[in-house]
Amino acid sequence: MPLQVSVVTAEREISSRDDVQRLIVPTTAAPTPRRPGPAALLARLYTGFWAPAAGGDREPMVVHGGFIQILRDQVTVLADAAESIDEIDEARAEAARERASERVEGRVTMEEAFDMARARLALLRAQARIRIYRKYRGM
Repeated sequence: MPLQVSVVTAEREISSRDDVQRLIVPTTAAPTPRRPGPAALLARLYTGFWAPAAGGDREPMVVHGGFIQILRDQVTVLADAAESIDEIDEARAEAARERASERVEGRVTMEEAFDMARARLALLRAQARIRIYRKYRGM
């Protein structure tokens, strides 16, 4: 029995499929493999990539936080932000990673802690974009 998977943000629906056989979800605990079945799950998501699989077909994307709800064969991802692989510009992600790395490495005072946290989040997002782009678009 395939999973019905919907990925949405506050702004738009990223993906909706009803033929997913398997997915690995980047939850705060650990990547969680899911197959169709009766177990329910509600978990927080962290920034990471995942690729719902239907046979040999995958739909890779990056999810930046949010929640996932699984009820039997229905999976709903309420993401803070999400991008399909087609929306990722590798050069832009590389530039964002460089900027974030420079900020993280250069800031150490307490007054700059908030900016450092934002820079670390930007770095994490850029790294996730680059990782999925290279994995599924080949480098």
